[in-house]
Amino acid sequence: MFRAIPVLAVAAAALTACAPEKQLSVTDAWVRLAAVDGRPAAAYFTINGGPADHTLVSVRTDMAVRTELHESKMAEGGGMTMDAVQQVPVPALGQVRFAPGGKHAMLFGLNPAVKPGSSLTFIFTFADATRIQQTARVIAAGDPPPTGK
Repeated sequence: MFRAIPVLAVAAAALTACAPEKQLSVTDAWVRLAAVDGRPAAAYFTINGGPADHTLVSVRTDMAVRTELHESKMAEGGGMTMDAVQQVPVPALGQVRFAPGGKHAMLFGLNPAVKPGSSLTFIFTFADATRIQQTARVIAAGDPPPTGK
């Protein structure tokens, strides 16, 4: 019986070594349209870090004239402020969530053909020139955020 324990430990270590390495990825992407025509829409998503640190430097879609990375924060006197950010660090094997009330991408000059229920394709570019393409579901201004993966 006790001889089985070392054998099981070696087998578990071997299986762990064979597991695929986590890769940098983008998941759970969605876009909330603006409540007022002509105002920017907002994109939200999760970046899952790979085996090394990365830095997100841009998010682009052909359906918007300009896209900026932003972060909402509590102001000193209360209320919220929003600042543009040039880059966002993504720690190795960590996760960075872009969610309402926090980090997000602002989509300026969104093509009016983009409607709730459609989808947008984004290109996420990182400082080392890694690019990831991800599709995002589009929802209306008053709709609840999508759930499920």
